[in-house]
Amino acid sequence: MSVDLPLLNNVDVLDGGQDRVGIRQITFFRNVRYPPEEFTIPILRASQATPIDGAQKSNPTPGRRYLFARFWRSASRFWTGRSAIGAWSLTAFLMLIVLLQLLVQYLLNLWNRHFFDALQTRDVAMLWVQVELLVPLAAASVLIAVTSVWARMTTQRKWREFLLRHVANHWLSQERFRRIDYTAAGAENPEYRISENIRIATDSPIDLIMALLSSALTAAIFLSILWGIGGTLSFDAFGRVWSIPGYLVIGVIVYSTVFSGLMMLVGRNLSPVIEHQLQAEADFRSAAHALRQENGDETQQSHTEEREIFWKAMHVVLQRWRNLLWELMRTTLVSQSNFLLAPIVAWLLCAPKFVAGTMSLGELTQAAAAFVTVQSAFNWLVDNYARLADWQASVHRVATFLLALDTYSDPESSPGRVEAAQY
Repeated sequence: MSVDLPLLNNVDVLDGGQDRVGIRQITFFRNVRYPPEEFTIPILRASQATPIDGAQKSNPTPGRRYLFARFWRSASRFWTGRSAIGAWSLTAFLMLIVLLQLLVQYLLNLWNRHFFDALQTRDVAMLWVQVELLVPLAAASVLIAVTSVWARMTTQRKWREFLLRHVANHWLSQERFRRIDYTAAGAENPEYRISENIRIATDSPIDLIMALLSSALTAAIFLSILWGIGGTLSFDAFGRVWSIPGYLVIGVIVYSTVFSGLMMLVGRNLSPVIEHQLQAEADFRSAAHALRQENGDETQQSHTEEREIFWKAMHVVLQRWRNLLWELMRTTLVSQSNFLLAPIVAWLLCAPKFVAGTMSLGELTQAAAAFVTVQSAFNWLVDNYARLADWQASVHRVATFLLALDTYSDPESSPGRVEAAQY
């Protein structure tokens, strides 16, 4: 099948009337079994379409802060409602794990210095001591990592279960699932929002916050190591002696700032692109489901319309996926460059003092490892930008669904009254 379609926006809607203004033609050419003949799909801008009878007019899309506030109003009850004791216990345990991981990382950094100092001095006895110390350190690191997986995924599962029940009850209560207009903004594809978007909205924050806390504590501790080992760098230039105190600390801050700024610049459009792609995927699943539900009682025109919607949705999915591909290629260019350059920059910054004999081999390896560790901590945004954008997109989709549900009042109330939020 040969397809020549423009990229459609989320606001494009199908309409069957040929006499409406703003209609564009999308043509499929007959090269495959379906469609059996050339046909056109008229596309009408939502702003030009007449609202469906009885449907509420959708309000303009709320801002990001408002959407996050609506999501958090529901999601935060995990820590304030009946589940608060278990939720805070898991949270405290996660914080303890972060501290233990940081302690082991610090001890391994010290071990790295002592091991290479023993190599440099050819101290066999000290080498064996370091080998013996490595065993419990490695065992502790593995044990903490395994425990971290259990605590992290248990917290994610509990929070997801809470929010799933919460949103599903909100959807099913007061017959909202029957009365809601599923063509309105924020109400499309509720099953996808409840299953997939809630999963991402509750899984990602646990990982991201743990990583952020670990990064902040790591930066604070290992910056002191860099300051102590690096000391002051002195060199001759332009006829005078220059001194840079804490030059390794300055170097890692400048390096991390540059790459974080690059990631924010390059990936500034990633979040809306992911949100559009998620919506397209949900629309495609919905179109396929509608096609599967066809029955013989429907008219031929109805069958044709459902197939047209299916082919259009498939094309939009592929277009949105291509947009996401280009965004991820750009962000990967920055993150991969950062991954490759960080250790090289660390060794280059330490090289002058090592060559001058003011830094031992053990101090060199410890400083280089600390530099990479601090750089990784500072570049939390670089490492997690794509996932942060994915989480933000899912939060928006869950929040808009909750807002759509909020607009449906009790059946006994007057139509159009905005229900007081109980969730």
